[in-house]
Amino acid sequence: MSESNKKKRNISRTVIRRLPKYYRYLADLLEKDVTRISSGELSKLVGFTASQIRQDLNNFGGFGQQGYGYNVEELFNEVSKILGLDKKYKTIIMGAGNLGRAIANYKGFESSGFELYALFDKKTELIGEKIRNIEVKDSETMIDYVEENNIEIAIMTLPRESAQKVAEELIEAGVKGFWNFAPIDLIVPDDIIVEDVRLNESLYTLSYFLKE
Repeated sequence: MSESNKKKRNISRTVIRRLPKYYRYLADLLEKDVTRISSGELSKLVGFTASQIRQDLNNFGGFGQQGYGYNVEELFNEVSKILGLDKKYKTIIMGAGNLGRAIANYKGFESSGFELYALFDKKTELIGEKIRNIEVKDSETMIDYVEENNIEIAIMTLPRESAQKVAEELIEAGVKGFWNFAPIDLIVPDDIIVEDVRLNESLYTLSYFLKE
C-alpha cells in the first residue's frame, strides 16, 4: 500500500463527515461567481475554525496558497473527487413505501452520480408502478437484477424484521454499500460500507435541546 493510501485510511470519520459541508458551501460560492476565498472567510461560512479547515484539507494534499487562499472552483472539484462524486454509482431502493418513494422522487442524487435503477417491494399492489419512470419491481427478482446490472448501492427503507436478511442477500449478489434508513444496525462484513440514517434519533436530539 502506498504512503498516500495509508494516510487516507488513517483519516478520521470526523474529518470525512465535514467534507460534505465544505462541498455544499463551495457549490454556493461557485453559483455566486466567487473565484477565491481564504480559510478565514470560509471559516465564517461553515462554522469551523480556519485552522481546522486547513488541517482537514491538508489530509488530502495542499490546495491553498499562502497570501492567496483557495481557488474556489479547484477546491470544489478536489473535494468532489475526494468524496467520489466524480464517479457513477448504480443504486436501488429496497422498499417502495412512503419513504422509499420520497427518496426516489428526489432528483438531486442523480446530479451527484447516484443513478437510481429500480425500487423493490413485495407488495403485489405496488409492483409495476413507476416513480419518475423508475419501476417498482418484485423483491423476488432482486438477486438476479442486482447481479445482472452490477448494482453497488442499496438504499434500505425496510422494516426492522426483514432488513438484515435482505442486506445479506444483497451482499451475496454484489452490493458494496448501504444507505440504511431501517431501524436496525446492519451486521455486515468489514469490506461493506453502511451509512445509517436515524431520523427519529435526530428528532430526539432536537427534543433534548428544546427541553433544556
